[in-house]
Amino acid sequence: MVATLLGVAAQAALATDSDYRIAVVDPNRVVEQSPQYEAARDALQREIEDRERDLREQQEQIAALQRQLERDGSLMSESELQRLQNDIRSRTRKVKYARDEFQDDFALRQNELRTKLSRQVQEVVVELAKEQKIDLILSDGLVYTNPRIDISDLVIERLKQEFDKSAAQRSDSATSR
Repeated sequence: MVATLLGVAAQAALATDSDYRIAVVDPNRVVEQSPQYEAARDALQREIEDRERDLREQQEQIAALQRQLERDGSLMSESELQRLQNDIRSRTRKVKYARDEFQDDFALRQNELRTKLSRQVQEVVVELAKEQKIDLILSDGLVYTNPRIDISDLVIERLKQEFDKSAAQRSDSATSR
């Protein structure tokens, strides 16, 4: 009986197979080619550069104090020597803490941007599925897809349109202030 039901179900699926529309989205290509990804990457890079510059400057200050200690340590009084060594240790700890905090913040920020972009891509994919009357869209884990069912270019194009539209809105609101 189960075999009969499976056979009937398979025949029904084959008979109406042409009624279904299936598409594929390459999420890596969509993300990498979207202007949102480029804008987020650039913003994150600017944030990183400022904090890295600060950390480098602090590291250079510590190196200068270490050079002073090596050069003048033998001429310093015991209290001056102790004060300089304590200052170097304290600054080194602060830089290490700041670097760890920076790495944590970077990972968190990167994850936030990735999540936001994933939501945007998901919204566009659903929008396109409804507009194009697509019944099923597949993504990650694909072994092979025929290029004729890949709608990644449509998703990328829509993301570009939304990016341009939001950029224009930001520009308009900035000029009206």
